[in-house]
Amino acid sequence: MTTSTATRAAIVAEARSWIGTPYRHQASRKGVGCDCLGLVRGIWRALYGAEPEQVPAYTADWAEAGGADTLLAAAERHLVAVDVADARAGDVVLFRWRPHLPAKHAAILVAPGRIVHAHEGRSVAEAALAPSWARRLAHAFSFPDLTD
Repeated sequence: MTTSTATRAAIVAEARSWIGTPYRHQASRKGVGCDCLGLVRGIWRALYGAEPEQVPAYTADWAEAGGADTLLAAAERHLVAVDVADARAGDVVLFRWRPHLPAKHAAILVAPGRIVHAHEGRSVAEAALAPSWARRLAHAFSFPDLTD
């Protein structure tokens, strides 16, 4: 990993700069297309340079089909775990659709109760962390080496 001068403000600004990017499964190109993982990957590249590992191809039903908590494992390898209650603007949050399923969705917390995320069928958007999202919130992580 390259040295970074990442700040929470820079993460939030970068996340918001992706708003309007169309949803495209497996993509990670601002303004062209991305999925939720692609959004996090794009923010990583903007702040740190090269991604820490190559992402293998994955199907839309990867979490249900494989059963492994692949997204969580990758976050644990490259990000810094924080308690969900302590998550702050600039943190990556992971969601589970059901308690027994692997984490399958990622977003960036941009303000208290606000996320930026790429959701299937929609462009990247800023949204309220409404009760329907909040009850699925399972994990939170900070980007490494933040200066603030």
